[in-house]
Amino acid sequence: MSDPRDMPHDHPWFEPLTKLRYRHIGVRDGTWCAIQRFNYTTATVVALDPVGYSRRYCYEHAEKPRPRSLAGTGGTTPARPWIKCKGASIDLLNPALTC
Repeated sequence: MSDPRDMPHDHPWFEPLTKLRYRHIGVRDGTWCAIQRFNYTTATVVALDPVGYSRRYCYEHAEKPRPRSLAGTGGTTPARPWIKCKGASIDLLNPALTC
């Protein structure tokens, strides 16, 4: 579970985001991040606001994504191994993955 200090409960975006089923909502290096469950994957979503997000890093297993993994990376790329990155004009497979 996320550190409660990372969860901006008093921010006006917090309640709408939790109603949209975002979990582990936090701010990392000035960028809003959270966990969101999708049909076949679970993802760390980056640059989040009440309207949407900039990109998401998808993981096969729900226990893998954590917004904390973006800490120290400038909020750009998670440290944990992700499968796919999707977003506006982005559709990347993780180059570190091999068969």
